[in-house]
Amino acid sequence: MSNPVLRLGLIGGGPGSFIGPVHRMAAELDGRFRLVAGAFSSDPDRSRQGGAAYGVDPARAYPSYAAMIAAERERADGIDAVAIVTPNHVHVPASVHALRAGLHVMCDKPAALTLAEMRDLAEVVAGARGLYALTHTYTGYPLVREARALVAAGRIGRLRKVVVEYSQGWLSTPLETTGLKQADWRTDPGRSGAGGCIGDIGVHAFNLAEFVTGALVTRLCADLSILVPGRRLDDDCNILLRFDDGTAAGVPGVLHASQIAAGDRNGLRLRVFGTEAGLDWSQETPNTLTINGLDGRTEVLHAGGGAVGAAAQAATRLPIGHPEGYIEAFANLYRDFAAAIHAGRLPPDGTLPGVDAGLRGMAFIETAVANSAAGGGWVQLAV
Repeated sequence: MSNPVLRLGLIGGGPGSFIGPVHRMAAELDGRFRLVAGAFSSDPDRSRQGGAAYGVDPARAYPSYAAMIAAERERADGIDAVAIVTPNHVHVPASVHALRAGLHVMCDKPAALTLAEMRDLAEVVAGARGLYALTHTYTGYPLVREARALVAAGRIGRLRKVVVEYSQGWLSTPLETTGLKQADWRTDPGRSGAGGCIGDIGVHAFNLAEFVTGALVTRLCADLSILVPGRRLDDDCNILLRFDDGTAAGVPGVLHASQIAAGDRNGLRLRVFGTEAGLDWSQETPNTLTINGLDGRTEVLHAGGGAVGAAAQAATRLPIGHPEGYIEAFANLYRDFAAAIHAGRLPPDGTLPGVDAGLRGMAFIETAVANSAAGGGWVQLAV
């Protein structure tokens, strides 16, 4: 017998939201979830508008997430899980409220406004009936999972260097002064937290590097800048990293993240170098993974091809040559989350980011911001 479809409530994602519709499409792509309710905005009228746009029963478009959770608990067909797609300052309060009501939670990153807040959330997650997962979307790409498997299998030899970058140009001008919603909250410390660019996209680069290499960052040296006059949060980040490989020195790494790289679109790229080969993957061309050997040979793996391993095959939906992208990668996380809910636990191999990824992400953001403000120098990354 197949598992029942899980009923989903959306927190945030109302009119003007980019990520709300993405969550809805990803959640419903495999038929594992169905969006049935939501608190789509803190403004009741806009929440009703959001519900209408999603085709949700008007009676289930609520004025707040607290009202939604209370009302849905009284319904025989109430929601099983929530997806939290709000600005960062709502992530923890909404997560805690949902978990304490026995619901499962899928939350956007970064997981919290502060590391202290994240630690409090981790305690709630530890005692909750519901599961908690984090949408580090790029971990859902088939060839990211292939790269992870290749590193673990020793295909590139011993890990030697990691280079990850996430380069955008959309905040090259002060868009936050024009009333653009997406720029406004991301540059507001009260809603975004201590980090700007580093919290919005730098944490994605950080997570991707740890996910693929299987090595944790232990030390960093950060240089964060505000390059658009009048902006309150960083818009450009350059960070040296050291990954744990069991030696005193560790493995060197470089992380670059920018939202003022004029002309760049969504340039997330990861290169991992070992003693025998290097891996190269880019989010803008996600269906190929390049392996450059020390002997001069280059191998290109294609999503859907017979040369990739089980992890990539499980995350691939279409035959080779039929490009898959962001929505499909996002949907892989929701498919994994549905399977985890039915199994009663997150996958033990760490393929679905959870509270630990949230803790490490917040520690990375706060450590880098404080380190840069203090003038740099190497510091420990302590969760």
